[in-house]
Amino acid sequence: MTRIVFCRKYQQELPGLPMPPLPGAVGLNIFENISEKAWKEWQNNQTMLINEHRLSLMDPDARKFLTQEMHRFFDNQEYAKPEGYVPPSS
Repeated sequence: MTRIVFCRKYQQELPGLPMPPLPGAVGLNIFENISEKAWKEWQNNQTMLINEHRLSLMDPDARKFLTQEMHRFFDNQEYAKPEGYVPPSS
């Protein structure tokens, strides 16, 4: 049976993740409040940011940047997007 969460990004009930995507409190918060749809969208955006900015996940500053942008993304605030990126139209 699919687990349903009230998604913080979409402000509606949607299928949740099968398990916390990250360790600790941050992962648990995402597990309880973020839908699978929003998490997959964030992963796509995160991949573009890592590639565009040539970020190394070994760098603490890069991880901090990605964490901040992740929270902005889920809270529907302005977040970093790759330069020139145009989202696909539905």
